[in-house]
Formats: sequence, structure tokens, C-alpha cells
Amino acid sequence: MKQKIGRSYIKCRLKWIAAVTGCGIVMTAVLFLNEVPAGEIAYGMLLCLGILLLAVTMDRISYGRRHRELFALRQSITVSLENLPEPAEILEEDYQQLLGLLAEEKMRIWNTAVSEKRDLMEYYTMWVHQIKTPIAALKLLIEEEADIPGEEEPLGEDRESLQQQREKRRDEELQQLFAIEQYVNMALSYMRLGSETTDFVLRQTDLDEVIRMAVRRYARHFISKKITLHYEETGARVLTDEKWFGFVIEQLLSNALKYTHEGSITIGMEEGRLTITDTGIGIRAEDLPRVCEKGYTGYNGHANQKSTGIGLYLCSTILKKLGHSFTITSQEGTGTRVMIGFPEES
Repeated sequence: MKQKIGRSYIKCRLKWIAAVTGCGIVMTAVLFLNEVPAGEIAYGMLLCLGILLLAVTMDRISYGRRHRELFALRQSITVSLENLPEPAEILEEDYQQLLGLLAEEKMRIWNTAVSEKRDLMEYYTMWVHQIKTPIAALKLLIEEEADIPGEEEPLGEDRESLQQQREKRRDEELQQLFAIEQYVNMALSYMRLGSETTDFVLRQTDLDEVIRMAVRRYARHFISKKITLHYEETGARVLTDEKWFGFVIEQLLSNALKYTHEGSITIGMEEGRLTITDTGIGIRAEDLPRVCEKGYTGYNGHANQKSTGIGLYLCSTILKKLGHSFTITSQEGTGTRVMIGFPEES
């Protein structure tokens, strides 16, 4: 180790040693040419050599000590640079500042990773509890259906009543299956948005076709809740990703149906923006600025145990990535309106 430190020191100070040696040779030659006695020249050179050796020895000891301090610090340092020795020169100070910037960036990346991991764990924990509900409900419905006798069918009004019960139960089963599918799609979308790459494919898309597909998926919910749908075709073609934009429309319809207990939902086009308006319970003024934050459910979300606080966050994030504007206006007790704007080239 000492030999390695010695070689490193000589390599580091070689230019200065060579410069001092060269100066000594030049001075000796000048004195000799000026006929200065050789004894005096030798005496002066010995004094200079002694001073030089003393300075080199002290510098070499200091060099080795700093190396040992840094080596010992390397065994214990983590992310803090507080225990670094005081810089002996401005270059060392520059290097320590660079190390400080790297340590700060490392800490920022670490905190971001920890935060993202915590968010994922919280979401999937909540998702597991959410999906248990439709699975348990579906299991119960299937068990109840198995208890209904099927060999001897009643006649008349009893038969019709039994048929209605079966249709109602089947409708509930399908809705629970749809809820499971919706939760799975949300989880997949959440994962894809958090990845480094996405599968966005922007192209001119028939807006009405995307809306009709979303409405068809929720047709059973409109019927079961007796919510009226008002929809006028927009006739618009927009630059978007059909799959991701369809997911957004479905989420917005799901929210509108979830918080609308009676009345209607209206889909239309106003001033080049797609609007979805419901006559639901609305959003409190203090909750409105935060409804698109991840995990934020607000007062109505706390009242509705099925709220995850992820739907509007996903909608907002997706629309931002697609280059679409997203605005929500609402009045508590009256209803909510969401507006989606499209790029001018659409």
C-alpha cells in the first residue's frame, strides 16, 4: 500500500519535482559559467536540496494522511458528505462540490423511487380490497342461483316472477363481472402510465365511434339505474389514441353514473370541446381543485366506499400525455361537467 501511495505521489508531483530539478541545474550552470567557486556552488545546492527534501517529505506525509482519512471515510460514508476533510486547495473544493451535487441527485432519485413504490403498494393494497367486493357479491349470487329449484317450474304469475328474479340476478352478476373487469383495466393502465414507454398511437379518430363504444359498455348500468342518456353525434374527427381515449370516456361515464342517482347524463360538443354533463350530487368547491390528484377522493369519495381516487387522476394524466385539455366544473347538489379540448390540428 505504501509503495502504491508513493508512486501515486510521485506521479502527482512529478512536474513540480522536474521543474525544481531543472531550475537547480540551470542555476548551477549559470554560477559555474560565472566562475563561482565549485565549493560554494556545492554548498548552496546542498542547502537547496535539503530544503527541497524537507518540503517533499512533509508534503508526502500530508498526502498519505489525507489518503488514509478518505479511505477510512469510504468505509462508513452513505449519502452524507458532512465528514469530508476540509479541502486543501480550490480543486479539491470543486471536486467536493461535484460530489455534493451527485449525492443530492442520488437522494432525489432514491426518494422518488421510494415514493413511487409506496404509491404502488398503497394502490394495489386498495385495489385488492376493492376487487374483493364484486368477487364476493358474484359468488353469493351464483350460490343463490344454485339454490333455486329448476326441475319443476311454477306456472302463471309465479313463473313470471321467478323469471324476473333470475333476470335481475343475471343482470347483477354481469354488473359485478363488469366491475371486476373495470378494476383490472384501471390497474393495467396505472402500471402502463408508470412505465418508461407507452403504446400511444396518435391518429385521426372518429370521435362518435369511441363514444358509442363506451356508451354500449355502460348501457346496462344506465338501464338498471334508470338514468337517461342524451347524446347528439358530434361528427368530429380528432387526433388522439383511440384505445386510451376510450378508456378516459369510460372512466368519466363510470364516475357520472356512480354519483348520479336520478336524472340524466348528457354528451355533446361545445365550442370544439367534448362535454359530459350529469345531474348527480356534484363536487364540493373545496374538493374541486384536488379531484385529479392521485388517491384524493374528497368528501363524496369518503361517503362512497367504492371510490379509489385513481379514476380522475388516470384521466388527467392520459389526456395530458395525449395533448388534450381537461376541465371540470361542478356545483354541489346540481351536477358536474367535464370538458375535453383537442389540439388545433384535429
